[in-house]
Amino acid sequence: MNAPLPGTPASPCISVCLMDELLDSAPGGLCAGCLRTLDEIANWASASDGYKHAVLAHIVLRRARIGEPK
Repeated sequence: MNAPLPGTPASPCISVCLMDELLDSAPGGLCAGCLRTLDEIANWASASDGYKHAVLAHIVLRRARIGEPK
C-alpha cells in the first residue's frame, strides 16, 4: 500500500473490521474498530481531504460519546 500524500489524512482503519449496529443508529451501525459508518468506509479511498478530515472529526465525537473502539 502506498503512503498517503503529505496533508492527506491516513485511514483510521485498525484492521478490526466488524460492523456493530448497537454502536450507532446509522444503517449498518459503526465499525467496532475505526468507528466509521459503511458509507464513510466505502467512500474513503476516493474522498477529498476535506471529507476525510470531517470523518476523522466525527470519529472523535463518536469516541467521546460511546467510548474507545473494541
